[in-house]
Amino acid sequence: MAMDFAALLAAPPSGRRTALIVDHQHYARAVVLQGRPVPWTDPVAFAQYTGQVQGLLRSDTTLLDLGALYDDALTRDDALCTALSARSRTGYALRTLLAHEPTAVAAAELAGVVARASAAPLVVQIPSPMLWLARTHELSGAGPLTDLTADHAENAAMYVADWLRRLAAPPVSMLLLDECDPRAGQYDPLAGELPHPDDSVYAPVVNVTDHYRWALGRRTAQGVKVVGSGLNGPRIPPEFWHGDGVALPSGDFLLADIPADAPPETVLAQLAQLN
Repeated sequence: MAMDFAALLAAPPSGRRTALIVDHQHYARAVVLQGRPVPWTDPVAFAQYTGQVQGLLRSDTTLLDLGALYDDALTRDDALCTALSARSRTGYALRTLLAHEPTAVAAAELAGVVARASAAPLVVQIPSPMLWLARTHELSGAGPLTDLTADHAENAAMYVADWLRRLAAPPVSMLLLDECDPRAGQYDPLAGELPHPDDSVYAPVVNVTDHYRWALGRRTAQGVKVVGSGLNGPRIPPEFWHGDGVALPSGDFLLADIPADAPPETVLAQLAQLN
């Protein structure tokens, strides 16, 4: 059974006073994998890699970025990329991507393997419906991003909600909707070109997370806000991981995305400071 997110905050598994969620993907690729590709297609190897990172960084959750899994699938599968552009209708590309059975099965299997292998509660991260719609819309050549509206985001939320039911089995504690596009510069929002939907637009996703008793977070460049709870997890400034004397923000929990170029000895020292 998944650990309730509120219980996690009350008693972080690491023993810290304030729970820490670590998005390790950039740092771990540089330091742990030494530039080698993430083993997305090998669940056992991926679980071992995740365990190694958890042992190093001692995050209070295991963050699994399934959006990155889908990005990897698109780089490897030319037929899937081609299928996204078979129709120019807005939303067709996202619906086609999420309906791609091999990748959907791989995502659910990876979530299950990681959850079983990790002692820390599982946080699944995906692009927000608006951002995932924008990425696939752009990739398919369906038109400019300025054509997208909050109504399109609501339709995208329905597609995402349907896909989320594939994750019913793993013990997910939180679903994290990432509203930042790393292609624009690490965690810079694409919101300058896109509408920023309020929580009501994502009602289909909220219904699924409520049903499965997952917390639902919306991640921006400033941090994470937990929908419907008032809980807030500010992002630790990237400069902190370089030991520049940056003060920590205060919140119900903290979000860390450690830069790839942060010196490992400094990262460990700063993590010890958080303890």
